[in-house]
Amino acid sequence: MQTTTQRKPIEIKISTVVAIAVILHSADMAVLDQALKQLTANSSDYYSDECAVLDVGQIDCTEVDWTALIALIKAHGIHVVAVRNAPESAEDQITTLGLTIDLGSKVAPVLATPEPEPVPVPQPAPAQAVMPAATLPPMIIDTPVRGGQRIYARGTDLIITAVVNSGAEVIADGSIHIYAPLRGRALAGASGNTEARIFAMSLEAELVSIAGIYRTFENGYPPLAANSPLQIKLNGDKIDVVAITSHN
Repeated sequence: MQTTTQRKPIEIKISTVVAIAVILHSADMAVLDQALKQLTANSSDYYSDECAVLDVGQIDCTEVDWTALIALIKAHGIHVVAVRNAPESAEDQITTLGLTIDLGSKVAPVLATPEPEPVPVPQPAPAQAVMPAATLPPMIIDTPVRGGQRIYARGTDLIITAVVNSGAEVIADGSIHIYAPLRGRALAGASGNTEARIFAMSLEAELVSIAGIYRTFENGYPPLAANSPLQIKLNGDKIDVVAITSHN
């Protein structure tokens, strides 16, 4: 008698979701609306409902209308899923909207304890040399990255030997190497590595980012020689795009 395996009605597995950080420096709704229009070129689908963590640590949250604020950001194509650095007085309002309180940046208080009486401390044995942890090998993609596809190289570099099409997104905690045209979005140094870079054979990108600082190209691309391999790197708080052969 043949038996069939019945699937469970639900499964929960570990997955990875990459969220952008939206850091507010103003609580003025009109100012935020205008700034978002400039960032998104007034296109509501620019960020394609990107998941985001909203950081409010640098604004006064006393008079914030949370419902209106989240709706404003949503109207510009950014889907807020959590709020970081929110005051405790606002947490109930935030969770009522279905959002999570992000505790990543909160530090538990350190309680003072009386100093213990000094006791003899045995001398430790000579320390043995510690071998450095093996670094992760780069992630290598040999096929074109389609529009709507997202690739994330966690803790390592990303190497792509085919085109990154418009609407695609490639992300790496290290550097990104693209041996083909870059037409989508590329985000290197995603975990905060300011030394990360993006290399590509030609630039037709929608957006590039290094360590959270990004640059778009609504006003055109930098003047580079035709078919010139290029690199994208962080220079202070701005993104530079230069030919790989450049010494500048």
